[in-house]
This record gives sequence, C-alpha cells and structure tokens, in this order.
Amino acid sequence: MQQPLFDRSTTEPSGGDSLEFAELQKLKQEIHFHNHRYHVLDAPIISDVEYDRLMNRLKEIESAHPDWITSDSPSQRVGSTPAERFNKVRHPKPILSLANTFGLDDLLAWLERLTKLDERVSTADFMLEPKIDGLTVVLTYRDGVFVQGATRGDGEVGEDITSNLRTVRALPLRLPVNADGPKPPATLVVRGEAFMFIGDFEALNQRLSEAGERTYLNPRNTAAGSLRQLDSALTATRPLTLYTYAIVSADGPVPQTQRELIAYLKALGLPVAPESEYCAGRDELLRAVEAWREKRDLLTYEADGIVIKLNDLRLAEELGFVGKDPRGAIAFKFPAREVTTRLQDIGVNVGRTGVLTPYAMLEPVEIGGVIVKQATLHNFDYIAEKDIRIGDRVLVKRAGEVIPYVIGPVTEIRNGDEKNFEPPQVCPTCGQPVEHLEGEVAWYCVNLACPAQLVRNLEHFVSRGTMDIVGLGIKIVEQLVEAGLVKSPADLYRLTKDDLLKLEGFAEKKADNLLQSIDASRSRPLARLLSALGIHGVGEVMAADLAKAFHSLDRLAAASTDDLTNVEGIGPNTAQSIVDWFARPSNAEFLQRLRESGVWPVVEEAAGTQSSAKELAGLTFVITGTLPTFSRDEVKALIQDHGGKATDSVSKKTDYLVAGEAAGSKLDKARSLGVPVLDEAGLLALIQSRGEA
Repeated sequence: MQQPLFDRSTTEPSGGDSLEFAELQKLKQEIHFHNHRYHVLDAPIISDVEYDRLMNRLKEIESAHPDWITSDSPSQRVGSTPAERFNKVRHPKPILSLANTFGLDDLLAWLERLTKLDERVSTADFMLEPKIDGLTVVLTYRDGVFVQGATRGDGEVGEDITSNLRTVRALPLRLPVNADGPKPPATLVVRGEAFMFIGDFEALNQRLSEAGERTYLNPRNTAAGSLRQLDSALTATRPLTLYTYAIVSADGPVPQTQRELIAYLKALGLPVAPESEYCAGRDELLRAVEAWREKRDLLTYEADGIVIKLNDLRLAEELGFVGKDPRGAIAFKFPAREVTTRLQDIGVNVGRTGVLTPYAMLEPVEIGGVIVKQATLHNFDYIAEKDIRIGDRVLVKRAGEVIPYVIGPVTEIRNGDEKNFEPPQVCPTCGQPVEHLEGEVAWYCVNLACPAQLVRNLEHFVSRGTMDIVGLGIKIVEQLVEAGLVKSPADLYRLTKDDLLKLEGFAEKKADNLLQSIDASRSRPLARLLSALGIHGVGEVMAADLAKAFHSLDRLAAASTDDLTNVEGIGPNTAQSIVDWFARPSNAEFLQRLRESGVWPVVEEAAGTQSSAKELAGLTFVITGTLPTFSRDEVKALIQDHGGKATDSVSKKTDYLVAGEAAGSKLDKARSLGVPVLDEAGLLALIQSRGEA
C-alpha cells in the first residue's frame, strides 16, 4: 500500500524553523497513516512504543510552536475545554430514519409494493448492511479536513459534537490522498454510526468497577452518552469507534450504487462495516437475510437488525418517500434481546456442588419471541456491584439461546419503594448455615446431606478416585435417592439385599455384587475418604497431605486453622473451610454414622512403615500420558506410598514429570522449565536407587 500524502494546512516558515516545520508535517502524515492502519484497516505495521515515540515528538514540536497546531493534528484527539452547551447544526439534507420490517413476510410485501411502483425492482440487486446499535453521526469534511460533526437530532437539526468526535481514533481528521485513489470532494458530508465494540465495552466496565466507579448497562447507551459529554476530555477516555455508510451531500460526482459508494468511502480512508454484503437478486437477498439471524451472534458489536438497500441509488431516489421514510431502503429488525421489566423478587438456587446462585423473578416479558419470567443474576457480588434492588425496573438481555440475565437497574425511575437484597445466611434447601470465604465470590452450602446436592455428593463419594464403589453409577445413585433409601453417603453402608431387590433392574447377583463392593470400600485409606467428603478446596493431593499430617479423622477434626496452615500447600481460606466443615453438627452426625458402620481409616505410625516410605520424600511429581503397566491412579499411589507428592500441574516446583504415550502440553511445559522427565521404568529405577542410598 502506498503511504498516503496529506496536504499542508499552514504556511511553511522561513529561516531556521523550516526544517522543524517540515518534520512536523512529516510526523502528522506518518501518524495519520498509522492511525488509519490501526483503527480502520485493523492492520498495524508499527509497535505501540514506536507510535508513542512519533506522537511524543509531534507534541514536543507543537508545544514549542503553538501557532503551528491545526485542527487536523493527531494531537487534537485528547479533548478540549468543557463546553457549556451544544450548539445547533442544520444538516444540508434531512437525515431520515427507515421503516421497519420484522419478518420475511413483511420483507416480501415491501418488495411487492416497490415492484408495483416500478417494474425495475423485480430485477434489482441489493446491499445488506448491519444496523448497528449506536448513535447516528453526520461528518463534514472540507478539502479533506474534518471540520464538523453532529448528532442526527430531529433529522433536520442536530447538536454540534465536533470536539467529542475528534477524540474517536477511527475517524480520520484528514482524509488521505493516494496517488491511485479518489480525491475527496471540496465539501463532503457523510453519515455514520458511532458505537463501541462489545469487548471494549466490557473492558471499560471492568476498569470502572475496579476503580469503584459506576458501570454502564450496554454499549449503545454508553456510546451515546460518551459523545454527548460536555467535557470532551472524558469522551477521549471512552473506547468509541464508528462506521460510515452514506453520503449526505458532496461537491462533485459520487458513486450511484450503494456497493460502489461503500468502496468509495473506504478508498477515501473512512471506516466502513466489513460485514456489508452484496446480493445479486431477490432470491439471494432472502437467503442472506436468513443467514443473518445466526450471523448476528458472531458480530463483535451490537446490531438490532440489518438495513436492506436497493443497490441502484438513482432508482431508490426516484421511488421517493412514504411520509418521511425513503422507499428504497428498509430496516429488517431482529427480535429484541434487551428489554426492561420489573424485578419482583430474588430467589436462590442450590447447585449440585453446593454453590448458592441468585436468580431474578421477573414480571413476565417477551424477549426474542420467548416469554421470560426468570433470569440469572450471576452471583451475590454482582447484585451488590450493580446495586440491583427488589422492585427495580431492570434491563434484561437474552442473546441467542443463552439463558436471560439481568444487566442492571434503571436507576433513574426509582421511587424509593425498592428494597436491598441480603444474601441468605442459611441454605434455602436444608436450612443449614452457609459458608462464604473472604476473597471468594461463591457462597456454599457445606452440608453433605443437603437434598439439593445429594445426588452429586453421592456420585463423588463412590467415584473411582475416592471410595471406588464398583457398580454404583449415577443411575443407581438416582434410584437410591428417589426411593428414599439413601439420604447421605453414610446410608450406603446400611443398605440390605432386600432394599436393593425392590429397585428396578436388580436381581440377586447384581444386589450381592453391589453390597460386596460397598463392603470392600470400608477399608479404603484415609486419604481416599478425605477426598470423598467433598470439603471445599480439598482434592486428591491435599487429602493425601492431610492424611500424612494428621493420621486420623479424629485428629483432623480437632485441628485449628493454625495447625492446618502448617501443612504445606494449605492456605488460610482452605484451612478455614476444613475447620468449618468439621464444625457443622450435620457433618459431625454423618461422620459418627460412618464410624458406626466401620468406615474409619487411620494411617499407621509404626516406625517401620515410616522408614520404608521415604525414598521419594520431599519430591513433587506430575503424571501425564498413558504408561505401559500402571494406571495414573496406581502411579499416584506408588509415589505417595514412597513419600512423594503427586500434583496436577507442572511448575518450577515440580521435581519430575512422569510421562507416557500422548503426553501432550505438560511434557512441553516441563521441557521449557527444565524439569527432568521420567518414563515408568525411570520412576521405578529412581525409587530403587534412592532406597539403596
């Protein structure tokens, strides 16, 4: 691409300043070029550091020569002195809105009406453009320099927001002149849409939230509000962008098809929507409209529909207007994804892992063709951060098939009757106190017998990595719970053959096999049982560490948070979680029932046992891939039996990676960190050599 050349807009001085002035012009030219590459073409060719160096030098020269500063200088995007009010701007031609259509039948009816008016429509081609949910802006260029920007207003008169628009980096302050491209008309007025990309909007809200400032509800309102700030310095901090799509007026000839016009705007250096689509005829148009229903969810910005335009702009103009709506274009609106409704109450669900999740109970409202009565509120911190209150009018969003969620309250219409929401102190299902650890978002019910999480708890308790009760899969677990035979994992050890034979699918042999498997699980080691309890933050590795440190459930139940944090790898939150779990009366009752059923493993402390298990003491291992003779669980047990520690992720603290076939990314990371890699034979040799030593 040939670098664009920009006309000088000040008279070159004579004498010693001429070289510095020439440098200034060159810097402006380069920075405009790189802004265009970055913000319009999305194809930068220099780093941020290099760009900053150019900009800093430009500001340095302008600071020394304030009379050289021009309105098209890249330095003028930072915002100016706050305005007292917006001046009014009369548009050179009316900035009209479009009629809406909401389905294919309406679209076909529009085409038929146009065809009756002019037979040429029957063979017409079309342009489809995204109907971006932003703020319409009208931009005026004179001799290629941006001189004025305004809102649409009432279509005849808008507000002058020139200083705010100067801060939008996608807007060229001076149109580039390419040797092989079009020359801008002496006066050019174009229409566009200012908006925010969804990712930029979310990042803005994240920054505001972290700074303790008020966040925004949606990109459209944020973009519109940012451009109507009286202080353009504040606008400059907002991640605004824009696309252009129409010429309002121009001195000189301009393209007479919409397809060519979009290409012309792009060639002038103005940003256009890359999703704009040409359709050669009516059938292609209908197929494209259908495809846009799914394409909508892939856009990086909010669009509430598509604009369908006759490609032939002369034909469109000749068709005239219906009232104030031009006949030659129409807006095909998507089903609404954001609506407002009344938040009648806030309920709380208990998930299968014990996490408490709030949800909104709404005054029924239609979103995207679906009647919505409930929506997610994410978590209790979200309610507090957004200051959502019962009785609020709230903005609700539903994108595609995603569960509706509450974006936030419409605070402007509060009347004082709204009520603050307080997170529950007890589980709404079982009535037991809930747990909320400092620094964590989630609130938990830690009652192992909580009905809302009983199936999930049982499934975990009997799984291969914990109590390993063979034959007790999820379907049988659900049968046992549904029949009322099991209300906590301890009830598994009280099942009888008669209990099982009453269940569908059970015969003598199947019942005997399951009871034998349950009986065998009584002898599982302490680490397995600790892992099976489902204490928040305690997985297989930590369970093994706790078993080694405390040797029995009695000693672990009596441990303080200080005792627990003395164990390597246990932080204050996990220590508190363990203490709280053992302090629950319902959990103490559950453990007593396990003891009565003969499920009470301890770790022997005999000297012989301790000395024979120290070959790998102090070493940390990670296991990956498929080994020739050992399963992954067997290798973990082997390492732990010999005093080593088996963890899940490779880090600088990993002493060895034990790798089999199809080792994957863990092997790559181990090599990058210089972690030694062993195969199965190498691990056995290491144990033998350290034992001999």
